[in-house]
Amino acid sequence: MQTYQHYIGGQWHAPTGGGYIESRNPWDGRPWAQIARGSARDAEMAVEAADAAFRDPAWAGLTPTQRGKLLGRVADLIESNARRLAELETRDNGKLFAEMHAQARYIPEWFRYFGGLADKIQGAVIPLDKPGYFNFTRREPLGVIVAITPWNSPLLLLTWKLAPLLAAGNTVVIKPSEHTSASTLEFARLFGEAGFPPGVVNVVTGFGAEVGQPLVTHPKVSKIAFTGSDANGRLIYQSAAASLKKVSLELGGKSPNIVFDDADIEQAIHGVLSGIFAASGQTCIAGSRLLVQRSIYRTFLDRLVERAATAKLGDPMHPETQIGPVTTEAQLAKVLEYIEIGKAEGAVPLCGGVRASGGGIDSGWFVEPTIFGDVNNRMRIAQEEIFGPVLCAIPFDTEEDAIRLSNDSVYGLGAGVWTRSIERALRMSQAIQSGTVWVNTYRAVSFMSPFGGYKQSGIGRESGMEAIDAYLQTKSVWIAAGAKVDNPFVIR
Repeated sequence: MQTYQHYIGGQWHAPTGGGYIESRNPWDGRPWAQIARGSARDAEMAVEAADAAFRDPAWAGLTPTQRGKLLGRVADLIESNARRLAELETRDNGKLFAEMHAQARYIPEWFRYFGGLADKIQGAVIPLDKPGYFNFTRREPLGVIVAITPWNSPLLLLTWKLAPLLAAGNTVVIKPSEHTSASTLEFARLFGEAGFPPGVVNVVTGFGAEVGQPLVTHPKVSKIAFTGSDANGRLIYQSAAASLKKVSLELGGKSPNIVFDDADIEQAIHGVLSGIFAASGQTCIAGSRLLVQRSIYRTFLDRLVERAATAKLGDPMHPETQIGPVTTEAQLAKVLEYIEIGKAEGAVPLCGGVRASGGGIDSGWFVEPTIFGDVNNRMRIAQEEIFGPVLCAIPFDTEEDAIRLSNDSVYGLGAGVWTRSIERALRMSQAIQSGTVWVNTYRAVSFMSPFGGYKQSGIGRESGMEAIDAYLQTKSVWIAAGAKVDNPFVIR
């Protein structure tokens, strides 16, 4: 088996406690790698390395243009290693190689985009109302950032944090999910090859309580950037608040995918399938609530169930596979438990509803694509994030009903609207309370477009020009230019 150690200060470090975590392949359940089990001491070493690098002229002394060129260099290395990184991710989290490879090939664009922004960070000269003073602002990096990432798309979601924080001049300690750490460690190696000074990018692996919590509470850490569950997000928010750290959180979702009776039905079916069964439903933006106008509700569901039943489950490395396993055995148990909750609540399983078996997948962690009909929006399966291939279908009558149902959730990450009416599309995109609204498409993202949530789906935005602002602070500089102090006991 492959053995992975921490990456700290540009070097590989064995865990100080000597322990390792077994990483298992979701496709067959077999262990394939050992990941260093970090401790508070490992976290301390990583933060100290990042803090030293932040102050070292080798990094702090670079011009913004030089930082941007380093980001461009690492983009080229990621591009040339995309296939290997994607294979590691598929082995680690069970998602389709086709999707992981597409993500890995797209990731370099974030580094090129933010590399280009590195020397566009500007302050301003303030036209003061007070004569005799010159005032300007500087935009400066925060310092050491802790980036905590999930298991569903480890490198893509890390990149959304890493590219802007490095462009802004910060350093980082990355804590990946203990279930999917291998690709992040291989990714970190590329930054050393690209010429980043030691300690700018560090990775410590392990469990949240043992290594994550010491990172979150460390006094030399300026900000926590987290993607994961809302439950863990709350814990991190509370811990970070004790020392007034800055926090950005990208959390859960229960996104509505809304189909009106004037929609292109074939495209809507594709969009609904993509929204919930792509990545086995393990995405924060999963369109897990299907709202269908009542006049087409039964016809649409019949066609959707027919298509879902043809989806091919299997080895995620094979190009013909359409749905892979869920990532962990614990997640498998959680999804199956929610399916039973849905049945008990009175929802009707139209397809799936059980652990998948046969066809050579018995040893893997597979759930049959599941569609529940006759769902009430107050049911637990309609309100709580399942994070698996489970769709809840809810009928609605009017546009107002669709808006009310869409917004009747503690989450607000994404939403889909399927209609041929541009007027309706504009009205719905304004009324829906979510950070992203897709019209006649779903799951589209770009390095150019901001991403984040309303309500309990998170705080802050990733990607797009405003993402870099989350890793900067503003300093105001006052210079007396002829002003005289008449009374030292009165504010100027």
